[in-house]
Amino acid sequence: MRKLIAYLATSVDGFIARPDGDVAWLDRPRPADDYGMHTFLRSVDTVVMGRVTWEVGQKLGGAVVEGKRNIVLSRTLPSYGCPGATVENIEPAAFAEKLRSEKGRNVWLMGGADVFGSFLAAGALDELVIHVVPVLIGTGIPLLDAQPRQAELTLRSTRRFADGVVKLHYDIDHDRSSESRK
Repeated sequence: MRKLIAYLATSVDGFIARPDGDVAWLDRPRPADDYGMHTFLRSVDTVVMGRVTWEVGQKLGGAVVEGKRNIVLSRTLPSYGCPGATVENIEPAAFAEKLRSEKGRNVWLMGGADVFGSFLAAGALDELVIHVVPVLIGTGIPLLDAQPRQAELTLRSTRRFADGVVKLHYDIDHDRSSESRK
C-alpha cells in the first residue's frame, strides 16, 4: 500500500519558513547525496502540496516536481489554476484513501503547516521525515498548525550529516495517537 510521507526541513526552533514564506536559510552547501533526496524522490511518484507552498514555489522559479504527478490542495484555486499540476479540493482522510487505493509508489506530502496538520489530524499521514537544519530563525511558519493534538511517533532512523543537519525518520503510530489528548 502507498504511504503518505511528509519529507521536509525545519530550523532547530521548528519553523519550515519565515513568516513571509522565505526559505533562504535553507540555502547551504549540500552533501553529495543531497541529504538522501535523490533516493527519496525515486520512492515517490506523486507530490501533494498546499496552495501557499505552490505559490512560494512559483516565486522561486517553479513548484512542479518534474517527472512526478503534482497535486495542489486548494479550496480557492480553479481546477486549471496550476500549470503542470492538478487542483484538488477534498478533505485529507478521503483524499488519502483515494491516493492509497491507486497503484503506484509513495506520496510526498510537501506541505505546509496547515496541510501537515490536517493530514496528521485525519490519520492520513504515515511517515514524517524531518531534516533539522542547524539554524535558529526566531519566528516563522511552524512545522504544524496550532491545534490540540497528540501524535505518537516511532523513531525509524536518524542520520547526522557533516554540516550538522540531522535527519529524523518517524513512523506515525495511529493506534496510539489521537487528534486531541490533553
